[in-house]
Amino acid sequence: MDENKNKSLVVGITGASGSIYGIKLIETLLGLGITVHLVISNAGWRVIKEELGWEISDRQTVLREHFQHFPGNYIYHPVGDIGASIASGSFLVEGMVIMPCSMGTLSSIANGASDNLMTRAADVMLKESRPLVLVPRETPLHAIHLENMLKLARLGVRMIPAMPAFYFGPRNIDDLVAFLVGKVLDNLKIEHALFTRWGDHSEQPGE
Repeated sequence: MDENKNKSLVVGITGASGSIYGIKLIETLLGLGITVHLVISNAGWRVIKEELGWEISDRQTVLREHFQHFPGNYIYHPVGDIGASIASGSFLVEGMVIMPCSMGTLSSIANGASDNLMTRAADVMLKESRPLVLVPRETPLHAIHLENMLKLARLGVRMIPAMPAFYFGPRNIDDLVAFLVGKVLDNLKIEHALFTRWGDHSEQPGE
């Protein structure tokens, strides 16, 4: 954990279904001692309320209730605060993850429309050549969705769609969520033990 104490990441949660992914990511990062700069869109708050049952009338309080017991620190930035620290390239962070990422947010990033703090922070990652990971959650996908993802992938953005895997023998939804969060952390080169990797339980010395 000591090696993570000076690390910081931006995490965005949008209005796509799957807010549980973003919450698990934040919990995991904080558990590792990493500082999280958190941005949640207005639609993201709505989905958190609908999917997780959080009482969101006092946003600062509900975040404190859920995250204050972890060793890492979090800083909540309102999505309309375009003057926040993470809106500037001179503010150093290791990278940014938007999980889940709506197609509207993805489109704004792909087309350089920095109309709120979420998309501005993502634009900063692009212009400063810092890691940017997007976790799109939509189905089916039409051509515009795919074209926007291709445009960003060609710029080096990591696309990790919210697609579950089953080779590791998941027992419940929590296992599937942990797997996807683990894949995000793999792409950020952050060590974790969220799922059993292929071959870890089947290959023995001498076989």
